[in-house]
Amino acid sequence: MLYHYTDFIAFDGIIRYGELRLNNILNMNDASEMRLFMNGLYGAVIEKLNLSGDYAKIHKAKAFFEGELEKEFHYSAYAACFSQYRDDAAQWERYGRFGQGVCIAFRNKLLREMIGGAVSLQKVYYQADMHDHQLVGEFYDLIKKTDKFSECLPELQRLMNEAWVQSAAFKHPSFSNEKEFRLVVSPFILDEFPVEPKYHVAAGRIKKYYPLDLNRLCERLNIRLPDLVGEIIIGPTSSQSLPILQDYLKDSGLGVLKDKISLSDCPLRKPTP
Repeated sequence: MLYHYTDFIAFDGIIRYGELRLNNILNMNDASEMRLFMNGLYGAVIEKLNLSGDYAKIHKAKAFFEGELEKEFHYSAYAACFSQYRDDAAQWERYGRFGQGVCIAFRNKLLREMIGGAVSLQKVYYQADMHDHQLVGEFYDLIKKTDKFSECLPELQRLMNEAWVQSAAFKHPSFSNEKEFRLVVSPFILDEFPVEPKYHVAAGRIKKYYPLDLNRLCERLNIRLPDLVGEIIIGPTSSQSLPILQDYLKDSGLGVLKDKISLSDCPLRKPTP
């Protein structure tokens, strides 16, 4: 199972309407990790090139990287986050409204079978030093072996696209205890991404997101949304009534899920007002 901790508003969208929102990673609470990956990659490549002493190529490589990093929003990925941990205190606090929310368990195998194209399920990896990353060597080798820098630009662009995709599943080692997976959409890698973005208007700002139609994806596998859901866990500090949640599922035509509800055993204390 992969566990998605959220609030009851998002739960309603996922369960009743079959819509999983993929939000811009740059708007998440760990957005700096994406930038950390790209800046670390850039620094490691230039540092390696500096050892070669080919200063003309170094200058052009810097200009290329800096130009691409300025296009951050164009390359931004959108994601929904999951953990391998069931009923975990840290996940409840960070993503489940301090335990007042709900956790949906999705079947990992089915998630993997229903995605493809610009949508990927990525295991988050945790790394502080980028010098040993595979992409550093690929960038370096490409730049070094090409006589004219302009000749390697198409391949450099391909590597840059791959770097932005990988940056969506990168976090600092201090987050490693989350054991996170991300369902990621990278619209920029396809000329025409089949899902249209939507916008959530709140009092303080407007946010862009991509809605993933879970019902449509389930149809591809000849299954229904309830088959994808393995368990629903009510948060440890939630005031949600179990019978009301069961009635909600039954009246939404999802009665098969009412026996998959459990109460959290996590001894999380309610936040102090």
